[in-house]
Amino acid sequence: MPARVVVVGGGAAGMLAAIAAAETGAPVVLLEKNSRLGTKVLISGKGRCNLTNAADITGLVDNIPGNGQFLYSALHTFSNKDMVALLNRLGLPTKVERGGRVFPVSDRSKDVVQALEGYLRRLGVEVRVNLPVAGLLVEGNRVTGVKAGGGTVPGKAVVVATGGMSYPRTGSTGDGYRWAAELGHRITPLKPALVPLETNEEWVKDLQGLTLKNVEVSTWGKDSLGSEFGEMLFTHFGVSGPIILTLSRNVSRYLERHGPPVRAEINLKPALRREQLDARLQRDFAQFSRRQLKNSLGELLPQRLIRVFTHLSGLPEDKFVHQITREERLHLAYLLQHLPLTVTGTRPLAEAIVTAGGVSVKEIEPQTMGSRLVRGLYFAGEVLDVDGYTGGFNLQAAFSTGFVAGKSAAAVPGD
Repeated sequence: MPARVVVVGGGAAGMLAAIAAAETGAPVVLLEKNSRLGTKVLISGKGRCNLTNAADITGLVDNIPGNGQFLYSALHTFSNKDMVALLNRLGLPTKVERGGRVFPVSDRSKDVVQALEGYLRRLGVEVRVNLPVAGLLVEGNRVTGVKAGGGTVPGKAVVVATGGMSYPRTGSTGDGYRWAAELGHRITPLKPALVPLETNEEWVKDLQGLTLKNVEVSTWGKDSLGSEFGEMLFTHFGVSGPIILTLSRNVSRYLERHGPPVRAEINLKPALRREQLDARLQRDFAQFSRRQLKNSLGELLPQRLIRVFTHLSGLPEDKFVHQITREERLHLAYLLQHLPLTVTGTRPLAEAIVTAGGVSVKEIEPQTMGSRLVRGLYFAGEVLDVDGYTGGFNLQAAFSTGFVAGKSAAAVPGD
């Protein structure tokens, strides 16, 4: 008997699509070009899998700036609570951390993939790995299956969940965009979202690998491009980390329209008002009055940052603290809250966590994820023109759209 539902792509969206379709009793085949399912899920959250966020639906939508409104129906059909309940039912407990981020208690992404994969097999889904799909089969205005493995896999409905263009080593090589375009779908231009930023300053390279926590980064073009509080990371090319990735969406769009540079500032002590910070410096300098400047900042800064900081201040690092004037101390306090960076670009799309752009949501039914152009064809996950901030929002979008697409595909009537 031919498979009634064919799901192309075994990532977050594809696995949920296959589960939702199979739960209705429909025959389902899941095709994956890699040797295993969930390759990108496995590396998410630094291998811990930030699988969703505990925000309410409005909060989820607010954190998906790329067409989040399109997801209202899908999120109501299969919410973050539904995703957590599914994993709990499959024997995988979860926990909520800072910012509403939801992780498996085990802190292991592979446990999420194994739970979903095990459920797929118990549902009777036919999983075929190492099977690249070459294209879609369409007769008239209706999908009839896919071309794969030198042959065809027939189906009454097809769910395309092939991912975006980021992390191509995970199998996301843009196949779904090409198939959609061939069928007349408009593809919104692809851009990096949640992507590290490149900076001009040489001193940044000296800090490669240094993580700063509880800092605030602000960005400006002609006007403010946003500020974020949390954790960041210095790299050999610039900056990364959760707050940088969140800021990157607006920064990358500004750079595309206006070109570099974008100004950025790091507030190393955002919890203190200027007067409080000066008072703190006065206390430290009184305590360490006989030390050189480079040896007096250990209570305020990570050791690796001190030499860079003193260099940027313009003060001799071997100057004794008791020789520092009031004006120099105020300058140090200012620099602690306005450490400057010059952003010159973003890393390539292949290094982005998420792809912005994709199959235009104007041509997709939000209640079903069905194509408005081809009957029996559904899209889910990152292949859609939907992208969110870091914090579990993108995976939830994939889970929700995948579930809706799979359930809808299973409801397509046969001949």
